[in-house]
Amino acid sequence: MSTEFITDEVLIMQSEGFLVSDMDGEKVMLSIDNGKYYNLGRIGGRIWELASTPITVGGMVEKLVAEYDIEPDACEQQVQRFLRQLADEGLVQVKKA
Repeated sequence: MSTEFITDEVLIMQSEGFLVSDMDGEKVMLSIDNGKYYNLGRIGGRIWELASTPITVGGMVEKLVAEYDIEPDACEQQVQRFLRQLADEGLVQVKKA
């Protein structure tokens, strides 16, 4: 599925093949396949944790709005943009719900 179609209804799930570590509250990852390092930061790390089991973007946004001081619309836009980046790097899988 093309990453331009990341909407509230699609399922997001972590891809396999990454070593993940928590460094002072931030998630850092190493791709076993290409040797690239990724720093997801704190909130990006939380998004990664939420994607440990299949979850809709809408469900992810709902949880983040409950946990952080952010408006739902702003959260949705930022999460969709971040997930597109993760999907483009192969860090998450995007599937129709």
